[in-house]
Amino acid sequence: MSDDHARRARERIVRMCANPEGGHLGGSMSLVEILVTLYHDVLRIDPRLPRAPDRDILLLSKGHGAIGLYAVLAGRGFFPEEGLAGYGTPDSPFTAHPNPAVPGVEMPTGSLGHGLPLGVGFALAARLDGSDRRCFVVLGDGELQEGSVWEAAMAAGAQGLDRLVAVVDRNGLQISGDTEETVGLEPLGDRWRSFGWAVREVDGHDTDQLRTALSDVPHTPGRPTVVLARTVKGRGLPYIEGQARSHYVRLTERGHRRAHAAVTRGRRP
Repeated sequence: MSDDHARRARERIVRMCANPEGGHLGGSMSLVEILVTLYHDVLRIDPRLPRAPDRDILLLSKGHGAIGLYAVLAGRGFFPEEGLAGYGTPDSPFTAHPNPAVPGVEMPTGSLGHGLPLGVGFALAARLDGSDRRCFVVLGDGELQEGSVWEAAMAAGAQGLDRLVAVVDRNGLQISGDTEETVGLEPLGDRWRSFGWAVREVDGHDTDQLRTALSDVPHTPGRPTVVLARTVKGRGLPYIEGQARSHYVRLTERGHRRAHAAVTRGRRP
């Protein structure tokens, strides 16, 4: 069932990238299994009550993946899928970065490096409220070059925020190219451990691995958890997979047909 949800989400993503504005295709496609697993198998949420006080929180810190988020929210039933047809048009709530006017979107993001600090705030608030709500923050790997991420990581470790989970979309690329050639991040797991985090590393396109890594929160009492999800930018479109040029794409009519055929045909991770 997860494979079907992922395929349908990719169909919605390429459809949104076929509008006149285009969209952040590559980094949205790499996110699909992460978001599908969270929204369909992990998060304690009710699409009929998107602001329920006891809901789990998900923050998409890499806000340029918004069309991936919208695609999965539609599939989870937060709003009718037909609304996505207005993506990028005047007066549409479906904008290039997450818009809280869309049911299921918690915060506006996209100024990179702010999502994890917000997640620390949500986790501390839940502790003060005596709530068992959990907070999940999805980050891009290029985003980890922002110093505010590591300030938040240090604070979360010091506070023992064990109901906070960071998920890193480790596709190895950012708009300017390879992350390791821009500002090296490895050994990435050791960096998180040094700030007091429990670390899990998974194939970010394997929903079984993701489900196992994300479902038993808190994983380690007294320690926040980071899941390093190895992914492929542009996943599902073999002709641009793993290429920086997939970052932002405006699909022509012909390009949309080609992309739709590729994701509809699909392939197992």
